[in-house]
Amino acid sequence: MNYITRSLEKVVEEVTKEYPVVLVTGPRQVGKTTMLQKLMDGTSRGYVSLDDLNERSLAKNDPELFLQLHKPPILIDEVQYAPELFTYIKISVDKKHKPGDFWLTGSQAFKLMRGVRESLAGRVAVLSLTSLSQAEVYGGKTEPFSVDIELLSDRAVERAKADTREIFERIFRGSMPAIVSGQNSNSQIFYSSYLSTYIERDIKEISDTIDSLKFLRFITAAAARCGQMTNIADIARDADINQKQAKDWLGILETLGIIFTLPTYSNNLLKRLVKTPKIYFYDTGLVCYLTKWSSPETLESGAMNGAILENYVVAEIRKSYLNCGKEPFMYYYRDKDAKEIDIVLEHDGVLNPIEIKKSSNPGTDLIKVFGLLDKASVPRKKGAVICMKPELSAIDRDNYIVPVWLI
Repeated sequence: MNYITRSLEKVVEEVTKEYPVVLVTGPRQVGKTTMLQKLMDGTSRGYVSLDDLNERSLAKNDPELFLQLHKPPILIDEVQYAPELFTYIKISVDKKHKPGDFWLTGSQAFKLMRGVRESLAGRVAVLSLTSLSQAEVYGGKTEPFSVDIELLSDRAVERAKADTREIFERIFRGSMPAIVSGQNSNSQIFYSSYLSTYIERDIKEISDTIDSLKFLRFITAAAARCGQMTNIADIARDADINQKQAKDWLGILETLGIIFTLPTYSNNLLKRLVKTPKIYFYDTGLVCYLTKWSSPETLESGAMNGAILENYVVAEIRKSYLNCGKEPFMYYYRDKDAKEIDIVLEHDGVLNPIEIKKSSNPGTDLIKVFGLLDKASVPRKKGAVICMKPELSAIDRDNYIVPVWLI
């Protein structure tokens, strides 16, 4: 199996020099352990996994002895299984003040974060690893996506170009390391076992009252609405659960790093805006599996092609930030007249509006909506249409046409 270099490696190495504890969170099977083991090759760092029930039992029942046996520098895998360790890690850190002593991985971010925040505030760098990004799979420097013509031009030189067919193949294949690296060639079998083994096991960890079949119906109903405003009532009806359950279960999917939401852009000078967030999946391969597309070709010509393409683009832009250890300030705009801008990026005191379209020849009509942001107190700058045009181009001086392979 080929190892794919992860963009987050650089960030891990940087924060290891500054923080005594580095925690890498993210869903199962995205390569957290693989990446950290690769980085500790040739070093004196030890390794222990709390998937091992004996080690887990010791960590929970006698965390002091556990840390005497597994002295730093150490990588402790799946640390969420023994939150009892956090207090003792804090004691060790406060005694030695040594950067990089503890590397931790964990899958269930929220539960884990509570323990980390309480015990290790100021001592821990928390990083998120997602499934693979385009830049990691197809080459190119990782930097946060930016609507800047010079940065985009530099990026165009090193990225692998792709036509519409190839983009839909990328979307259909998904971004899980096991599939992309060729370890698992059949994505249908991979996602089927991924759902039954990992997601089911994790939801049981969070709540043992959840019915697995209903949860599968629920996650399928959520996937069918990717790129849309969250409609709790519709999802609950499809999954045959009540609305409170649907809301709680969406929280679980977010906790597990399967989905994220895009909030609406709000500004006290902009009136009549909707408040409902949109749902997106980090991995479009999982969406295609759940919504039962059988091939990239059927997906490309199918009814969901626009929604899944939008999901892919939004997830890629989000990953481009997380892979640099940064939190993106990403929103979408929608007012009560149903006028919408797919993405509003906020950074450095400016707004960049972005539209996503399957077209390869977008016209000026697409950028008219960008003017809706002019009443905001934050100035609107360059805009972009991300689409299937093969080359980087421009509609006018202030609005660029960005190919999907360039994000």
